[in-house]
Amino acid sequence: MKDAVTEAIAATLSDIFAAPVDPGRVKLLAGGASKEAWAVDVVLDGGATVKVLVRRAAGGAIYKEALSLKEEYAVLKAARESGVMVPKPFAYVPDVAGREALVMERLEGETIGRRVVKRPELASARARLPIEMAEQLAKIHSIPKEALAFLPGPRQAPAAQALVTQLYEQLDDLDEPHPAIELGLLWLRERAVRDHGIVVVHGDFRVGNLVVNEAGLVGVLDWEFAHFGDPAEDLGWPLVKAWRFGNAGKRLGGIGEVEPFLDHYNRLTGRDIQAEELYFWEILGNVRWAIGALAQARRHLSGQERSVELAILGRLASEVEHEILQLIEG
Repeated sequence: MKDAVTEAIAATLSDIFAAPVDPGRVKLLAGGASKEAWAVDVVLDGGATVKVLVRRAAGGAIYKEALSLKEEYAVLKAARESGVMVPKPFAYVPDVAGREALVMERLEGETIGRRVVKRPELASARARLPIEMAEQLAKIHSIPKEALAFLPGPRQAPAAQALVTQLYEQLDDLDEPHPAIELGLLWLRERAVRDHGIVVVHGDFRVGNLVVNEAGLVGVLDWEFAHFGDPAEDLGWPLVKAWRFGNAGKRLGGIGEVEPFLDHYNRLTGRDIQAEELYFWEILGNVRWAIGALAQARRHLSGQERSVELAILGRLASEVEHEILQLIEG
């Protein structure tokens, strides 16, 4: 099956770039719970090389609201036009060996979260990342909504309780008891939070979805959860403990503190989101990730897609449930 896919990818890229592509140059990258990632170096006529990444549907999604690759292609184009650091999208292909695919630029740098937060050679980059992350979020939240009218999510504020209702529905879909998650949802439902309007939200903005090199941020990846929502949602998501990758003392993604990141974002956008408001969104993020991890594990347990990686997510969900309880108690 792998040979058939590599041949299909090679043929697709040959058509897009008008250059022959050897299937032997098509390499499957590790990771990716919901999408396959294939790396190819395409040599053009004249000898120039284009570094390409092919994201191909893998038969499942973490959340049912996830965008199709066709929609993600449109989001990447709109983000790039708004000055966001994203890979150049080359093409959407509806059928590559039976599944849709997105062909895009392959950015060079580190994406593995545990390496980003710990490798000594990235220390200078970590010092710059909070400011660079704020700059990218400011640009993301300025993407014209009318350019992406197909996105899911509320069109009018407030967005927080609409998202809580959605999470209740996702938990019900699991059809199994999870008292810690239910308590987290109840905590969220009983609390009012100030709304900051409706913007285009990345939906998974965190360390692990950022390309980083020794000079700093290179690009923002994985737009499949983009939607309309409150901008504070994107600010709270990178605070989730799972995205600190073992460096729990640095609340912002294991690389820094919240205040410089938030202050710079507010200066750039003219908003006045307070640090204490992000506590609500941090708990919501943990609830969301616990449900997402359990949904992924069910793909393995049901036999839909047997995978050690998916099975591990079921175990990790219990750690996130523990974090929810600790945050509520705190």
